[in-house]
Amino acid sequence: MNGLLIRVRGLVQGVGFRPYVWRLAGELGLHGWVRNDGAGVSIAAAGTALPAFLERLPREAPRLARVDAIETSAAEVGEADFSIRDSVPGDVATAIGPDAAICPQCVADLCDPANRRWRYAFSTCTHCGPRYTVSRRIPYDRSQTSLAAFPLCPACAAEYADPADARFHAETTCCPACGPRLALQDSEGADLPGDPIAATLDLLRAGKIVAIKGLGGFHLACDARNAAAVATLRERKQREAKPFAVMALNPVSLAPFARIDEAAEGLLRSAAAPVVLCPKGEAELAGIAPGLAWLGALLPASPLHLLLWHEAAGRPAGTDWLGQPCELLLVMTSANPHGEPLVIGNDEARERLAGISDAFLLHDRDIVVRCDDSVVRAGPTLIRRARGYVPSPIPLAKGGPTVLALGGFLKNTVCVFKGREAFLSQHVGSLDNAAAIGFLEETVEHLLQILDVRPDLVAHDLHPDFASTHLALRLADAWSVPAFAIPHHQAHIAAICAEHGINEPVIGLAIDGVGLGPDGGLWGGELLRLEGVACRRLGHLQPIRLPGGDRAAREPWRMAVSALHAVGLGYRVGGWLKQHYPQHEAGPLLTMLARNLRCPPTSSLGRWFDAAAGLLGLRAEMQYEGQAAMELEGLAARHGPVEVPPGCYALRDGVLDLSPLVLRLLDCRDPAAGAALFHAAVAAGLAEWVRQAAASEGLSTLAVGGGCALNAVLMTALRQHLAGSGMVLLEARQAPPGDGGLALGQAWVARRMFKES
Repeated sequence: MNGLLIRVRGLVQGVGFRPYVWRLAGELGLHGWVRNDGAGVSIAAAGTALPAFLERLPREAPRLARVDAIETSAAEVGEADFSIRDSVPGDVATAIGPDAAICPQCVADLCDPANRRWRYAFSTCTHCGPRYTVSRRIPYDRSQTSLAAFPLCPACAAEYADPADARFHAETTCCPACGPRLALQDSEGADLPGDPIAATLDLLRAGKIVAIKGLGGFHLACDARNAAAVATLRERKQREAKPFAVMALNPVSLAPFARIDEAAEGLLRSAAAPVVLCPKGEAELAGIAPGLAWLGALLPASPLHLLLWHEAAGRPAGTDWLGQPCELLLVMTSANPHGEPLVIGNDEARERLAGISDAFLLHDRDIVVRCDDSVVRAGPTLIRRARGYVPSPIPLAKGGPTVLALGGFLKNTVCVFKGREAFLSQHVGSLDNAAAIGFLEETVEHLLQILDVRPDLVAHDLHPDFASTHLALRLADAWSVPAFAIPHHQAHIAAICAEHGINEPVIGLAIDGVGLGPDGGLWGGELLRLEGVACRRLGHLQPIRLPGGDRAAREPWRMAVSALHAVGLGYRVGGWLKQHYPQHEAGPLLTMLARNLRCPPTSSLGRWFDAAAGLLGLRAEMQYEGQAAMELEGLAARHGPVEVPPGCYALRDGVLDLSPLVLRLLDCRDPAAGAALFHAAVAAGLAEWVRQAAASEGLSTLAVGGGCALNAVLMTALRQHLAGSGMVLLEARQAPPGDGGLALGQAWVARRMFKES
């Protein structure tokens, strides 16, 4: 045996891995071959530089590759040179990768006047460009994508066939001669004169709103420095206060408005190119993220977006300009009417965005599937997992039957377990209208199609009235497969176990808004013991009542009144209301609470956050989900950490009671200090609660999940309290810890239930 057979597993197909191996082997003087197979990539190689080849193989892998394992065995290699062989027939179903931000080489092509792709808005190669959002089904080749409508010209065909070229087997290869084209149109569909990019920039600088067709859907864009334009966009989109994301050329251009550390910059410049939440800087962009301490920032992910800054810079040759500050800052927000799914089609855009957008920057390459921008905080913590991450699989510790999980009601995603991989869909959103439910159905169909699977079982939330539950039961009936109802908070903790490959018992801290518990109650602040499919409630937060039911979840002043009444301070409600919310009357609410009419109890930590925000006078009503808690977090972040005085919480028989904080917040004259105290006390109480339960159960692993785990101030303090305790803290990293990761946990539990049934 003169060489090695090398098997590489991971994300190594459709990412330029074979030509990379071919070039590396040629550089090192090796002989042999490389090909795709059913498990990944196989390499036969021989030569004196084989040790160097093995050392460099994972380290210098292509931008979009992920090497999970390399296995070697002795082999006889008879080739005189090194070649790329055809894939093994019948064994390869090349996976579809996520959309990737424009790579440095394509940027250089776009900025080179001598290059045939100079200022071309659709330049792409094996290292960047659309994948998921242009793919209709597998196998991943051009005929199965929306690029099928654009046959390769001779020059592009030559690049596609050349292993030495970055566009070797790049299915989205195109150029101005054969690829998609841009057009700028008015609201009636008439082409506007001039260069589309230059004319779009002129409109944006004039304060207009332009719908721009991106990778996974349209953005609504306006000048982020123009407060009047931002206000107009808010009014037209019916988005009163929810934060907007801001796109800039580079981090230095955002320096006055956001503090971007090394970790955040790494995320901004990554192939996923998500929106990254960064602490606000000294300067404020009016109307962009009112009341919050963070700014959502992103960099141009596609050539089309980058060309707007290239135009603003005067169409420079070369790439030196990319590192220079640029004053152009653009709001880039999802193009959808209030509460509806993202717009993806040209005709659809003109119809659904009528009255919102002044003009439309379009192209003739179809977007096959809606996929919004991902939102991330350095850590990393995924707040919304979508473009750039989907459909990259999350590795699982074990294989098993194929599972489809349908998620919950808010921040819905779906998940498919296939073998030892979990495929979490893009963000679908809240299922509160027919269009959103239709998007959910589209997402399920597309995900099953690109994975080429038929589920053996279906999983869904325990709540019987969710649209996702209805769809799960309908599909299970159509396929004649079992459906499993998974308790909401068990699924939150199971999602953490799934991504960390944990099979031993864990303590689970599930902290969120409201989810249906197995006892029919409204849970949301739970201490659980999770062991396989077995889940036992060890404790919960002291319940607080919801005066008016769901309405209380939207009106923090109601939660504040409930908290005051619960601790016997109802007599102070009138004076407190006059000070903070004079438009509201205390009497009806106090009567409801006294008589326990339409006041269901909940153990939700999220509702305690609302009560604290209400007590401190932050707001009476919320304009978007989670607004009060996010503003409370922002105040605490700006104030900084505080010491927790004794008596801010109580622990009795596994119940954590936060009501001692009510009087302290009521008498607090500085809302920022009150917000900081609330966060510090909650973190201290949670830590003590967890330590007691862990000692009682003889466990040392803690998994924290639920929407409140997105609170950076709370989680930072909790980590500090648990440091040195001997506990292993597991947090969500590859999926959102809130309802965006719920389907992952549902699938994890359901697969085990199916095996045991």
